[in-house]
Amino acid sequence: MLEHGADIGVAFDGDADRCLAVAADGEIIDGDQIMAILALDLKERGKLHDDTLVVTVMSNLGLKIAMKEHGIVLGQTGVGDRYVLEEMNLGGYSIGGEQSGHVIIAEHATTGDGELTALHLLQRMAETGRTARELANVMTRLPQALINVKNIDKAKATIDRGVSDAIAAAEAELGSTAVCCCDPPAPSRSCA
Repeated sequence: MLEHGADIGVAFDGDADRCLAVAADGEIIDGDQIMAILALDLKERGKLHDDTLVVTVMSNLGLKIAMKEHGIVLGQTGVGDRYVLEEMNLGGYSIGGEQSGHVIIAEHATTGDGELTALHLLQRMAETGRTARELANVMTRLPQALINVKNIDKAKATIDRGVSDAIAAAEAELGSTAVCCCDPPAPSRSCA
């Protein structure tokens, strides 16, 4: 990006169902940021059904905070585009996806389409006259860590009472910035 002085770069995975972008300054724009940009666009045009964006539990807390500031509710699902699509279909929602860049735009597709996502991002840049970085700055990515627990059968796993009490206490202490926690995340559960 820097070498060529490009305004934006886009990258797709092997089957092009995911899209990430790179701003002119070389910074990555992830799926959460892309969804924030596109959800705000849909809301401004009156096309964001129930002012809801469907995401997975992997989405960054910064997305939740930014969307709340703009009156957009997050519907949260388990990890996987099939759960996102299922929730979108249940609620008739307009857009959803994953931090990985798998974005589903219901008006045009029933699955992630990286090229479609990139075109919508480019269209938003053209219509607003704003750079990709300016648009992505609608949200601040907060520090995030993923920790895998080995030797756990997720199908049989339950949360210990002490752990669930600690989760409830942490959510109460954090207030409106707490990340919803369900085991597994329940379809149709809004985490505003």
